[in-house]
This record gives sequence, structure tokens and C-alpha cells, in this order.
Amino acid sequence: VQLQASGGGLVQAGGSLRLSCAASESKFSIKGMGWYRQAPGKQRELVARITNDGSTYYLDSVKGRFTISRDNAKDTVYLRMDSLKPEDTGVYYCNVLTYWNGDFWGPGTLVTVSS
Repeated sequence: VQLQASGGGLVQAGGSLRLSCAASESKFSIKGMGWYRQAPGKQRELVARITNDGSTYYLDSVKGRFTISRDNAKDTVYLRMDSLKPEDTGVYYCNVLTYWNGDFWGPGTLVTVSS
């Protein structure tokens, strides 16, 4: 599975960004798609995930501010991030979870929120 992410950048606190991640050359059945982030000096954490049946998961700190969605026909996942805070700063990684072949990672896109 090849993953191509886009949409990161620099934004002021309170602003918005939308991340996109498209999966291509997938030979495996995709179970879910999501986004992780890693802040400087911290462990990578799951921010949001959406599964094939539309079920979603959100990290508590982003609930009500971030929205994950997916275009199944295009194998593309989006993360709309509103009311961004400086603590949302980090490298965001797209993740694809397959049914039987583990998971795959995108190259990461940097999100910087200035105060």
C-alpha cells in the first residue's frame, strides 16, 4: 500500500487545517484508515480512525474539534482540524489498517500551531 498525505502547514491557534491521505496500489483489504501524531519528545498517539462500517474513534483531546471522514471509492481519508491549539503541533501520520496484512504508514506531514 502506498500512502500519500498532504495538508499540513503552519496555522495560528484557533485556525483550521485539513489533512488528506490517499492509498494506492493496495493489494490488501482495508479495514480502517486513520491519523496518528507525534509531538516533539512524545510518543506517537492515535488521533482519529474510521473503519469500513463508518465507526469512528477520536482522542479525547480532539473530540469536538477534529472530524475524520473517508471516501471509500478513492481509498482516501481526511482529517478536518478546527479550533487548533498549540498542543496539536506535531507530525501527523496517515495509517491504513488491513484485515490480514497488518498496517501501513504514510511519510508524515508536519502541523505547526502557533500561539
